[in-house]
Amino acid sequence: MLLGGAFDPPHNGHVVLAQAVRERLGEPVVLVSAAPGHKDVAAPAEARLELARAAFPDLRVELDPHARTIDMLREGRFPDPVVVIGADEYAAFGSWKEPEEVLRLARLAVATRPGYPVAVGRPDRVECFEIEPLPNASREIRARVAAGEPIDELVPPAVARLIEARGLYVC
Repeated sequence: MLLGGAFDPPHNGHVVLAQAVRERLGEPVVLVSAAPGHKDVAAPAEARLELARAAFPDLRVELDPHARTIDMLREGRFPDPVVVIGADEYAAFGSWKEPEEVLRLARLAVATRPGYPVAVGRPDRVECFEIEPLPNASREIRARVAAGEPIDELVPPAVARLIEARGLYVC
């Protein structure tokens, strides 16, 4: 199980997703994208890695040097990989770099999310599972930090402490 992302910062929605993966599918490996090819990041890779390790203290957390999922999969580090994504990402899966090749090299585990219907076109390569929806978004957390607003209910306590200690996401 590969749970990847920018984690800029990791939030309670990510934690719930990792817990659901662990309970239903197996032990996930958290991959922090050093330089995501699909979005800009506010914090440097090493800071996001430290935040992810604080958010997932009992999981294997690694820095992923690849900008795209297909490049990580081609490296072949993970046998029989299952890439975990949310239904929002699955809705945009067709825009990923080489989505058919991603499905050839890996299976997808798609977490349902309100407002995002999941129509599975490749049931042999895509499995859906339900999680408790938490409407957290990293961009909202960054905005709240920049505005000096509390984020305690949105992120694990260790993540909130690190954000404050490192001065991350302030203007």
